Amino acid sequence: MSFSLVRAGQIWSDRMSFYSDDVWKTELNARGYRSTPQRQKILKIFQTLTQGNHLSAEDLHGVLKGDGERISLSTVYRTLHLLVYMGLLRELELAEGHKHYELNRPLRDHHHHLVCVQCGQTLEFQENHIDRIGQGQADSSGYHVLDCQLMLYGVCPSCRLRSSSTVNGDA
Repeated sequence: MSFSLVRAGQIWSDRMSFYSDDVWKTELNARGYRSTPQRQKILKIFQTLTQGNHLSAEDLHGVLKGDGERISLSTVYRTLHLLVYMGLLRELELAEGHKHYELNRPLRDHHHHLVCVQCGQTLEFQENHIDRIGQGQADSSGYHVLDCQLMLYGVCPSCRLRSSSTVNGDA
């Protein structure tokens, strides 16, 4: 399977080695950046993160510190911004009021998010109708789709149950 991603004026094209160390180092060098052990470690963490998990900068910093890495939170933020700029990570605005990140799997893994605004629980789902509607609109307008994601915000069943218990005087 071959794919391309257009991001920040660059075209990435590869076969499943999209995130390989060699491709990563070449792209960093071409943009005037170095491939540091810290940047490599951050990318590896996202590569091994199970689908459906999202990390905030603070979460990632905690993981790195837990692994014995000596890295500042500001370095984590700068690296996350670089990875988003390069199209390797997706930045998500979730209910907690701060950003979370996940590995960007271009054109292979379109999924959407359902977020509880009270507890922050986030569920991922796939819905081909959304992708088809978006693609149809893009085609009719002459756009090339890079990504398709829908964020639905609501209240999860647990929070609704807690809320109704509180209203009924059960809490």
